[in-house]
Amino acid sequence: MSGDPATEISALAGDVETLAQRLGAVDYLVDEALATSMFLSLRLPQPLLLEGEPGVGKTEAAKALASVLDTPLIRLQCYEGIDVAEALYEWNYPRQLLSIRLAEEREGAGELSEQELFGREYLISRPLLRALEHPGPRPAVLLIDEIDRADDEFEAFLLELLAEASVTIPELGTIRATHPPVIVLTSNRTRDLHDAVKRRCLYHWIPYPSREREVEIVRRRVRGSSETLAVAVATAVARMRESDIQKPPGIAEAIDWLAALSLLGIERLDGAAAERTLGSVLKYSEDQEVVRALGLEQFVGAGD
Repeated sequence: MSGDPATEISALAGDVETLAQRLGAVDYLVDEALATSMFLSLRLPQPLLLEGEPGVGKTEAAKALASVLDTPLIRLQCYEGIDVAEALYEWNYPRQLLSIRLAEEREGAGELSEQELFGREYLISRPLLRALEHPGPRPAVLLIDEIDRADDEFEAFLLELLAEASVTIPELGTIRATHPPVIVLTSNRTRDLHDAVKRRCLYHWIPYPSREREVEIVRRRVRGSSETLAVAVATAVARMRESDIQKPPGIAEAIDWLAALSLLGIERLDGAAAERTLGSVLKYSEDQEVVRALGLEQFVGAGD
């Protein structure tokens, strides 16, 4: 391939159908709408904001893109209270103090200047800076995961990065990416994101997959599993999502459930099998009590 990163990305992405096929080859199945959003994010290029219920494959989308592009995935997991020190950089204070002491011990050496103390060699790179400074040959995939867990101030801090693939460090100035990262943001929509963030991104909502698609997904992740059992799991999970539980199971839980059933050698999903393995699919005791009260057979019995 050409040494030009943009040309390489274009070749790897191909068109929407080609990208969908390559994502499928790494076991990430997409519909046309999601494939189109991911394709446009690569080719425009523009950050991609993925929203959806927990467990629908938002994080996996970024991982799959990194696999298709054969480039590192750099992940920033957001949480309440995250700040610049965790996300972008911090100064190596112990090393700075050691340098000051060494300078004081050397005869005739003057004090270290502020410019010397806050040089690049004392900077500890966190995920955002590592993604911007990734040497290539292809850009890294930067996953900013669960941005809805962070606060408004952190969103505002991200605007420069999203718009210009650069960040400003007061002591060093503006650092611009030589190979601007492919940026994927995910949100479980626990709160609304600021309009300024959304304006800088392409947007896609990932819904729960159809039952047929979910069967295909879980069987790819649980190799050798029975199609009959996979259909039963997908059907039961779909019914649970329609019930009055707090945390509906996502695709990840469906995969866990099928894996547990397969490992135990269970060939038919009935009430007894569901009771034995309920902790694989429902992770809250309150939700387990809800489905037990309704009757497990209601979820695992035959039906459309």
